[in-house]
Amino acid sequence: MNASLLRIACLALALTGAAPALAADPCADHVPQERPQNTGRDIVGQDMDALQDQGHMLFAVYEDYPPYSCQEGGTPRGVDIEIARLIAEDIGVEARFTFVAAGENLDADLRNNIWKGALIGGRIANVMMRIPYDSAFKCRVEQVVFTGQYAGESIAIAYDAASYPEEKPVPAYFRFDTVAVENDSISDFYLSSFAGGQMTANVRRYPTMAEAVAALNAGDVKAAMGPLNQLEHGLADSAAIYQPPLAGFAVSDWTLGVAVSFLYRPLAYTVDDAIRYAIEDGRIPAIYEAYGLTWQEPER
Repeated sequence: MNASLLRIACLALALTGAAPALAADPCADHVPQERPQNTGRDIVGQDMDALQDQGHMLFAVYEDYPPYSCQEGGTPRGVDIEIARLIAEDIGVEARFTFVAAGENLDADLRNNIWKGALIGGRIANVMMRIPYDSAFKCRVEQVVFTGQYAGESIAIAYDAASYPEEKPVPAYFRFDTVAVENDSISDFYLSSFAGGQMTANVRRYPTMAEAVAALNAGDVKAAMGPLNQLEHGLADSAAIYQPPLAGFAVSDWTLGVAVSFLYRPLAYTVDDAIRYAIEDGRIPAIYEAYGLTWQEPER
């Protein structure tokens, strides 16, 4: 389920009120973890020389996750696909993709796709895209280098413009009006717990954010709440988007980057440089624009 992409680190803490404590010392509870020192090269990835010799590198991207990564007629498409191709082009190799299902949490995704591999049928990738960046999580997962921050993401509300001709809706409105969310997403958790659960009866849950947006377009609900870019993707002209202050939501925006095995730091540095150059010369913002999305600058 794509919602598990958001049930990680600071975003999960955002709904428990624990996030402010991270500012003091995000690594205070650090415990050294297993590192696959004796794992073969074919399991943990490949270094820069091997990648350039073979002429291609493998990117792990989430499956069925538009507008970021999906397949249309067998062709990979999406923002993360295009950014991965920029990275590979900068290195001088071809980008290849493995589409993966989101696991129980980000720890599992990184273990299965970057540094260890799934128990059955797993493929280790050189780079994994769309990794939420959090300093405390970085301390906990030593097997991975978190780098290449390429965009920001934030929570927003899309709404039917005709239903709100004068005032834009804020969460308190959903005590009376229906709102669509992706099931088990942070928006779902937030609205279900807001104001002592007064919105619960009006929250409509859908398997994906795309289906939540479709419900808004169809007039089945008056609003939808979720990540800004997912709301922008496929939203009808009859709707608008608003980002109000969200009371009690400690972290409503975050930074996205990539993950590389800790064994291949030169690759991590090269990937980070490629992303930085593509931000500075406007190529990454242009990718978002081409998909009709708002690029938000990451905190680097």
